[in-house]
Amino acid sequence: MTLSFVPFLFLVHLGVGIVLTLLLVEKVAGVKFFRFNAGFAATLLFIALAMRPDEVALGSGVHGIGLAALICSTGSLLVYWATIGRVLAWLRPVWLWLAGLSGVAAVVAQAIAAASDAGSLVVTGATVASFLTSMALLGGTSTAMILGHWYLVLPSMEVSLLQSIVKFHIGATALRILVVASVVWWATTAADLPGPEFARYILSLDGVFFWQRILFGLLGPVVLAYMTWETAKIRSTQSATGILYVDFFTVIVGEVLAKYILVTTSIPV
Repeated sequence: MTLSFVPFLFLVHLGVGIVLTLLLVEKVAGVKFFRFNAGFAATLLFIALAMRPDEVALGSGVHGIGLAALICSTGSLLVYWATIGRVLAWLRPVWLWLAGLSGVAAVVAQAIAAASDAGSLVVTGATVASFLTSMALLGGTSTAMILGHWYLVLPSMEVSLLQSIVKFHIGATALRILVVASVVWWATTAADLPGPEFARYILSLDGVFFWQRILFGLLGPVVLAYMTWETAKIRSTQSATGILYVDFFTVIVGEVLAKYILVTTSIPV
């Protein structure tokens, strides 16, 4: 894979993650909340499609399947965005579910394509798990941040809405750490891996990207998610939102670096 995959994978994982986490938010958040997030996610997916690498083309094996699923997800999301609060209310959940499920299919196809050079079921499974947890972490953080901000728009919303999405964010962070720890343990002990020996890589000068990925993308969100939870418990939604802004930034840094490490070492951290 080339470096052009880094922004492509990041945008897809963030966009699809937002779509899936919208399914967890109750309707009382209001039509404008769902419309804003759907428009944001659709914009991210459009940019990803526009700047996709040359290898990602229709009819190009697994990459082609993933692209077709991504186009379906983007199209369904656009229909959802265009109809929410306007017409065919009973069909809106169908469009959102279709956008989410086809988006997941696109992410899984991307993972299989990314692991195809290794030719190993272990590598493929690790890459799929890495991509899915990346998607959940990015989407959960973004939706939690925007929902926290939405209390300025609808101050009457119950704080339980924010608490529920923060719970998801904490769970996604824990799963992401578990997957990354398992992959790093396997990569530093397994033989016959593509590219340079990973244990040597993380202790070399280039390993600074790996340690930044761990610090910003995993340890930072752990601390910040806990602070957000404690702040939400005392119903201080503005403080929780401020923490989530920083949290979202650290997650972005960590996941961009994770994509870069994948491209340069073939290890899905």
